Amino acid sequence: MNDPVVLAARDALWLTVQLGGPLLLAMLAIGLGVALLQALTQINEATLAFLPKLAALGAALLLLGPPMAEALRSYAERLFEAAVATGLR
Repeated sequence: MNDPVVLAARDALWLTVQLGGPLLLAMLAIGLGVALLQALTQINEATLAFLPKLAALGAALLLLGPPMAEALRSYAERLFEAAVATGLR
């Protein structure tokens, strides 16, 4: 279970969930809100469904971008340190 490749793959999957989860949840919340609005008003406009999601994604990326970049940098650093440590044995 201490195989470095397995540990790196597990960490990569967890990082993917951590980075993608908040963005997907924001898009889901906006999508549900727009769908509810369209169902209540019976307006079926494609841009009404797309533009709010795009704006929410942009806002979420602006707010969460620096922590996401730090998480990616930290993962890459751990990965390179593990590769060097494995190569020295």
